[in-house]
Amino acid sequence: MNIDTAKNKIAKLKSSLEEYNYRYYVLDDPSVPDSEYDRLMRELIKLEKEFPQLITKDSPTQRVSGTPLSEFKKVIHKIPMLSLNDVFSLEELEDFGKRVHQRLEISKPIQFSGEPKLDGLAISLLYINGVFTQGATRGDGSVGEDVTNNVRTIKNLPLKLRGAGWPERLEVRGEVLMPKSSFEKLNKAAIKNHQKPFVNPRNAAAGSLRQLDARITAKRELMVYCYALGEVSENFKLPNRHKLRLEMLQKWGLPVAPEIELCCGIKGCEQYYQHMLTIRNELSYDIDGVVFKVDDINLQNKLGFVARAPRWAIAHKFPAQEEMTQLMDVEFQVGRTGAITPVARLRPVFVGGATVSNATLHNQDEIERLDVHIGDTVIVRRAGDVIPQIVAVIKDRRPPYAKAVIFPTHCPVCGSDIERAPGEAVARCTGGLFCPAQRMETIKHFASRKAMDIDGMGDKIVEQLVEEKLIKDIADIYHLSVEELIKLERIGEKSAENLINAIEKSKQTTFAKFLYSLGIREVGEATARALSLHFPDLESLIKADEQTLQQIPDVGPVVAGHIVHFFQQQHNIDVIKRLLDAGIHWPRPEQNNTADLPLNKQSWVITGTLASFSRDEIKEKLQRLGAKVSSSVSKKTHAVVVGESPGSKLTRAQELGVPVLDEAALLALFSKYELT
Repeated sequence: MNIDTAKNKIAKLKSSLEEYNYRYYVLDDPSVPDSEYDRLMRELIKLEKEFPQLITKDSPTQRVSGTPLSEFKKVIHKIPMLSLNDVFSLEELEDFGKRVHQRLEISKPIQFSGEPKLDGLAISLLYINGVFTQGATRGDGSVGEDVTNNVRTIKNLPLKLRGAGWPERLEVRGEVLMPKSSFEKLNKAAIKNHQKPFVNPRNAAAGSLRQLDARITAKRELMVYCYALGEVSENFKLPNRHKLRLEMLQKWGLPVAPEIELCCGIKGCEQYYQHMLTIRNELSYDIDGVVFKVDDINLQNKLGFVARAPRWAIAHKFPAQEEMTQLMDVEFQVGRTGAITPVARLRPVFVGGATVSNATLHNQDEIERLDVHIGDTVIVRRAGDVIPQIVAVIKDRRPPYAKAVIFPTHCPVCGSDIERAPGEAVARCTGGLFCPAQRMETIKHFASRKAMDIDGMGDKIVEQLVEEKLIKDIADIYHLSVEELIKLERIGEKSAENLINAIEKSKQTTFAKFLYSLGIREVGEATARALSLHFPDLESLIKADEQTLQQIPDVGPVVAGHIVHFFQQQHNIDVIKRLLDAGIHWPRPEQNNTADLPLNKQSWVITGTLASFSRDEIKEKLQRLGAKVSSSVSKKTHAVVVGESPGSKLTRAQELGVPVLDEAALLALFSKYELT
């Protein structure tokens, strides 16, 4: 390929990649798959490697500089990057509006541009003849730092302006941000690598932009939004409205926050503030308030500046989401599933629009990562309805009397062992059948249709029984009386009798259902059935060790550990004994060898609705015949049961040639083995 051909090819590749980049990062409307973008990028890299003299600053390949800097050069801002005055209440905002009207001697409402106050790092972006040439931080407003190489890595920033008609020299002002998703990803990686995580996205963005090695910045997934103009060629005619100027920047491919709106008068500004406060936590990036700017540029010029801030703009700050306070104590709460959660008791502090006195510390790993001590000064973050959390410790302020936080080894509610499975962050109480903190959920699960199937014992009845202290654990269900039940709200004598009858009926069950009803961690219906088929009775299961349990299908080392731990708790054994003493029983299976079952090792799939049985009932009957019921069709599927309105599973079965049974054929099968 000669140089002219290469030049044309490179130009086409750059144009295509710029378009795809713009649609993906600015419009959020990708037009090609990532694989196509990657293919074109590889082709461009190959050509530029072959013809290095054709590499230009605006090439997509030049987003990352290969050589780290030793320091940042200073940049003088020809037009200072000024800050804004702040207001914190609607009254102060109204006072700002009055001052604007008085200075302009205007009585009718003025139009303002309402904009999210971006919580990042201010940036100056210089384009010469449409090509990105320099990026500089705000610094002290007059002198900033040259971070051009780092800014190049920001993927929603065009390295070359789109279209035409831009001035020879164009300086754009904006904010570099780190999206919330990127912030979470960055901190997860930091914690995994035993590094200190960032406190918030703003600090993460600032730290990322000031890396001397642009390759590090490139991995941080920053973004930029533009909101103003700085230096512009003198002979270029700009629109006389601020909003129109932003639309002009958008037309040239520069990203602008989509939430910007025109507001009519201060009343319109108040409405915009309330709207942005409402959707604040739904945004993909952090904001700490809103900014209002007089939209008419002529009026801006009349208002002018005071000190280092314009008279024609104001920042209306949201209530702070982070504040400092003291950690007074740490208590450990037990959740309804047994999860042990450390809760920080704080000196009350106003943050995020509310007074906060408690915050979550999540788990033992978080306590160790933060190295938090009782008595420490801590930074608390509260974002909207999100539970307040401690995000950092000010270790320089640690008092001499500070005490380390010790995670308990026994449940603070019932005294049972606390278990933490390998690879899991959450520690749990093992006294599931006994622990009062888990009582409500344990009883609801026990009475549910797939467990003991106590008809009429729904969530509301269970809640009443627990609140009235008629039930302390699941065994108490079998000692309820009609006289006790009719005292509950909305339960008459007939309803009470029906419930007592249902409780009595539930005493006759199956071994598998009983095991499932106990709520042992990770023991679902399939695992409970596998256990019931392997062990001849409950006593042999209770005595089984982890090695024995792992010989059973569906039981790995984690599940085996949960089962052994559950039966090691004397509280759980006591409750089980009371259940059996109350009369719960199941028929002893004539055979526990699954190899003798007619559908042993066969994989069956159910799709559609059948009239005779529910899907759960069909699943249970097939499992009793030895089949494994799967949710997807494959070449290994033995048969697919099809009812009305089947889904794609039927099509898949037909494609693979898997046998299909309708309801009549299924009933014939069940009839053959007396399961109807």
